[in-house]
Amino acid sequence: MNAETSARLVLLNSIESGSQFWTQEVKNKGALHVVDQIKKGKAYSDKKTIEKVKKKVESVDPIAASRHIAESGALFIDPHHELWPTQLNDLANPPFGIIIKGDFDVLSKLDNSVSIVGTRNPTNYGLRIASDFAAGLSENGLAVVSGGAVGIDAAAHKGALAVEGTTLGVLGGGVNKPYPLSNFKLFDEIKLKGLLISEVMPNINPIPLRFLIRNRLIAALSKGTLVVEAAFRSGSLRTARDAAEIFRPVMAIPGPINVPTSEGCHKLITERCAELVTSVSEVLELVNPLTRMMG
Repeated sequence: MNAETSARLVLLNSIESGSQFWTQEVKNKGALHVVDQIKKGKAYSDKKTIEKVKKKVESVDPIAASRHIAESGALFIDPHHELWPTQLNDLANPPFGIIIKGDFDVLSKLDNSVSIVGTRNPTNYGLRIASDFAAGLSENGLAVVSGGAVGIDAAAHKGALAVEGTTLGVLGGGVNKPYPLSNFKLFDEIKLKGLLISEVMPNINPIPLRFLIRNRLIAALSKGTLVVEAAFRSGSLRTARDAAEIFRPVMAIPGPINVPTSEGCHKLITERCAELVTSVSEVLELVNPLTRMMG
């Protein structure tokens, strides 16, 4: 592990992911320089903040952290690693690094992939659509990315796995602490046939904030985002907007106008943030041109 990668691992253990300020510091000055300045107590913002970060940074042993990741059956990668998904570099606040567990070769399939996201409280219609679209996209050679949550996420993962497709789960907690526990069998299957991805250490429990933060990774890792069902204030809308910000196609499935779980999809369509799609072929039409240009 080179010095820059070691410094990124220290930062991953010390600073909450998604920080616009710290990611820009690393992008502009390098992780090793940032860690060195923190240890010297150089104030980037207010004194209280830098002292808190300094204390955390000084407590991290990168060798021990790396060993812990390896013992968890996982791997830490950063932009210097050959497996690094370069799509993440498009983010305004890319992760310091990510921890992956499962079939590492799956990362090579992200040049042809779609994220499928939606509500945790779907209708039967939404579950069927998420599963059918995931299966259809998988049969057309696309990997399916989602967040492992109950509801639409789980249906998307299961739909891909049902046809022996490739699927990736981006977690709000560590790869050894996937949430929710009710999906433990699904996570085990994803690890065997796909990949789990996180930007926190393996045994870190998820907290609500991290689910919102990780949504940007779901958006960036794929070539387009499909929202199946989403309430008016759903976190899935955050994923859609994260995708739009980095110029990835956003698609939404329409639903009955009197069903709350479709209000978010209709909002995206009305605001012209998302294209209305009703078939797998329409998704392919929107994603494949981008895939050819960027692949």
